[in-house]
Amino acid sequence: MNSFSYDYPLYRPPSEAHSQIFQVTLGCSQNHCTFCGMYKTKRFKVRAVAEVRAEMASIPVAHRTRIQRVFLADGDALVYPQAGLLEILDLLAEYFPNLTRVGIYASPNSLQGKSVAELGLLREKKLRILYFGLESGDAQTLATVGKGFTPGEMLALCRRAQQAGMKLSVTAILGLAGRERSREHARATAQWITELSPEYFSLLTMFHRHNDDFLRSLTLQSNGGILEETLEIVRHLNPRKTILRSNHVSNILNLAGSYPKDRERLIAQAERALLLAKQHPAWFNDVPDYSEEGF
Repeated sequence: MNSFSYDYPLYRPPSEAHSQIFQVTLGCSQNHCTFCGMYKTKRFKVRAVAEVRAEMASIPVAHRTRIQRVFLADGDALVYPQAGLLEILDLLAEYFPNLTRVGIYASPNSLQGKSVAELGLLREKKLRILYFGLESGDAQTLATVGKGFTPGEMLALCRRAQQAGMKLSVTAILGLAGRERSREHARATAQWITELSPEYFSLLTMFHRHNDDFLRSLTLQSNGGILEETLEIVRHLNPRKTILRSNHVSNILNLAGSYPKDRERLIAQAERALLLAKQHPAWFNDVPDYSEEGF
């Protein structure tokens, strides 16, 4: 597709599977969360606009009209300085005439650096969706994992993005609080999502990836505990209009539906899964063993 090389590891949301990816930053500026091993092998760097432009130019002209979506990586690329990010978005429009949408990872740190007016300018240039890692709506859990922001602070920052007309896709992590605060984590997360009502809400499950010290600090959730936590979330979730997905490879239970339309179906699906799991005590009490050790 192009002649440039990505700086691995490279991550993108499942919904950006068919998007052209440009790494405008490398790593994550907020790389101190103890649970997260995504960018522990990288040192954060903001790439020059000229480098990104050269990569756009390397894509054959005949292919450029096929590119309709672009994803800007790495971890929280929204932290890119405003003037440079506007320039990159202008270049994307110039090189890819059929571009319809640009997506980007956003952290609370990067959102804190953008005003509503600045976010609005970015949206005008087709930056339309932000992928935001909430992780948990529980203040104690967030403090334990070193997120650096409270649930209330993150809620206010995400509302800033909504005011600018941005779509939000928010992620939370099953098992993040271990067995110690599972119920508090689940219910507070459901309440946070209910208050924000983002366009999308996704669940993934805590797994091994350069985070062994953190995992040793928890009493890890069992398969059954993860299902119980999932049920707590879907039971207490009541947003105005949000699409729920639980389809990450780490997940035990695949859920897909829209709130409020599919609320009762999703609850019933989680209840059935939990009931079935209880019929297999050995599996119910085992700890999920999914891991990623590629980098």
